[in-house]
This record gives sequence, C-alpha cells and structure tokens, in this order.
Amino acid sequence: MPSSTGGGSLEQVQRNLQQCLERKDAPGALAQLQKAKLILLQQNALVPSDDASPAQLKMTRSVLEVGALLSIRMKDSDSFVRYYSQLQPFYEFPGLQSAPSPKKSQITGLYLLLLLSNGDYAGFHTLLESLIVSEGTKGGKSVEEDQYIRYPVELERSLMEGSYDQVWRKTSGREVPGEEFALFSEILVHTIRSEIASCAARSYPSLSIASAKNLLFLDSEGAVAGFAQEQGWSLEDGRIYFPTLADEKKGQEGDQKEVISHMVQYARDLESIV
Repeated sequence: MPSSTGGGSLEQVQRNLQQCLERKDAPGALAQLQKAKLILLQQNALVPSDDASPAQLKMTRSVLEVGALLSIRMKDSDSFVRYYSQLQPFYEFPGLQSAPSPKKSQITGLYLLLLLSNGDYAGFHTLLESLIVSEGTKGGKSVEEDQYIRYPVELERSLMEGSYDQVWRKTSGREVPGEEFALFSEILVHTIRSEIASCAARSYPSLSIASAKNLLFLDSEGAVAGFAQEQGWSLEDGRIYFPTLADEKKGQEGDQKEVISHMVQYARDLESIV
C-alpha cells in the first residue's frame, strides 16, 4: 500500500519531521507530525496488526515516540499521556519483540517522572513493579542500570526520606538525563517548594529572606520576595512574616459570620414571602 497523501510520502514527512526537531522548530515539527499521523490513519496503521509489516510497525512506533517527546517540549503533559498510551501496544506487540525501541526506556522514565510530579505514588509503584517483573522474565537492563528509569526512582526515594536537598541536587545538576526530563523536574521542584513553604509557615512566625532563599531552593532574594507575595506572606525589614494561627482563625470566623448573616437574611425573606 503506498504510504503517501497530499503532503508527500511517510518517509519524506518523517525526514521533514526530524529536520524540524533538529532545528528546534516545534510548530513545524507539530505540522509534520500531524501529516505523518494522517498517513498512518489512512493506512489503519495507528494500532499494531499482524497484517502490517515489521518495517511499518517500527515506523508507526517511531512517529508516536516523536509525538510523545514533542508533547513534552511543548509542555503538553496531557498529549504526552495520550502518546504514551498509544505506544504501549507497540511495545508489547509480539512482532516487534525482536526489534525493541531504543526510546522505550526514555519515554517510560518520563512517564514515571510525570506520575511522581503529579503525586501519583500508587501509579508510580505499580508501573515500577511491572518493569521489575518484566526485567525478570525478559532479561535486559535492570531499572538500576537504566539511566532513564533510575533517575525518577532515585528522586522518589529522596522524597520518601524527606531529603529535599538531594531532590534539588538531582534536578538541577548533571544527573538530569535529558532536556525533556527537565520539564517534569521543574514541576516536581515547584511541588516540593510549596510543601516546604506550608511546613515553614506552620513552624515559624518569621524567617529572614536569606534563610528562606536556602530553604526554598530559590536563586535570589528577589525570587523569594516574589514567591512570598504569591503565598500572601508579608515582608518587612528583610524578613518574611507568616500569618499566625490567630489571624487564620479570625479570617475563618469572619467567613462564618458572613455565611450566617446571609442565612438569617434568607430566612427573613422566606418569612416575608409566606
């Protein structure tokens, strides 16, 4: 069956797609990706089949992997999840077991990191256990030896131990295994920073800006000031002052009084109607 449509052959579209990726032309790559998927759709090749040749299966798998990685570069995690789901049948298809994808562990590691960034620890451990089982039955590289799998696994261990400094070091240094991993690492650090901020606000009446800079893993005192404003903290004389429990309780009582006032007025309105 000819692999072409109005936009050219699938092979040509793939070459154009690769060129766009090398130039970091995300919009151009996205346009070529849509062309490639249209050709595959016309060929009923977006789902693995025994009727398809190994060459066509590998080509489809490659296009979907490019889509997954491009989704991350465009910061579209929902699209990445869809591509990840589409790829699973190709990774498990018997006709491709003799030609495993070199990008499988990278995309799997990215999915693990996404689960970790979203706080989905149950999903993280379920997938990790399936990888360990597969490793035992099929052989190959262990999770500890694979840099793409090892990275989110070590991050999760540090999180469970409360070693946030280790998480910060791993996400900001040479241990990040690729540029795509940096996106989810940023999300993870933001989540951790919010958790630390919440704990600090409950533990201290105030902190110096310099101390908060180190505690929250921020790059400058200006970044600390911006973060403090986002959290609703007050700044005075080089210190951050957290809302006290009394202030929070007072605010809650004010909200309750407003609700009660509305309820009383509502009851009066009902009486007048009756």
